[in-house]
Amino acid sequence: MEALYKNIHQEIIDQCKQGNQKAQFQMYKLYYKAMYSISLRIVNDEMEAEDVMQEAFLNAFNKIETYKGEVSFGAWLKKIVVNRSLDYLKKRKVQFEEVNEKTAQILDYQMGTKEIDLNSIKTAIKSLPDGYRVVLSLYLIEGYDHEEISQILGITNSASRTQFLRAKNKLREILKDKEIFSYN
Repeated sequence: MEALYKNIHQEIIDQCKQGNQKAQFQMYKLYYKAMYSISLRIVNDEMEAEDVMQEAFLNAFNKIETYKGEVSFGAWLKKIVVNRSLDYLKKRKVQFEEVNEKTAQILDYQMGTKEIDLNSIKTAIKSLPDGYRVVLSLYLIEGYDHEEISQILGITNSASRTQFLRAKNKLREILKDKEIFSYN
């Protein structure tokens, strides 16, 4: 099958497929910061995120023959990192809430903003319960839709949406307490 996606790093990928360790290190240097950030947002622990990222790269290099170029290499690698990060959370037995849509009464407030301190927002996201943080990160930061999140996490689409709305509301509470946001 011919690659559908023209990858800007195709030469390095081809060398990685041949087991070239210099090419693998070069690929690692190109992607490690982004992949570490993804893992850290999900597992919320620096050392564990580092371990998860290392495992993900090893897994990617061991299975690089399965990369067919249907998406960018970065997107392919990101999926491996997300899955490894979620595997870590499953080992910690993180629970994702299943909520009946009829009983879920969630208010979606409009937020007014003051001067936004990005570090305060990052700290607030890190303080969210695991289930909320993971869904929020997958949706807002990683760009997955609720259907994809429900498949990745093995929960219903409704549970993904509910977790996301609850995460937003909890984040607002935290930020309101720190006077970063106010309700209109």
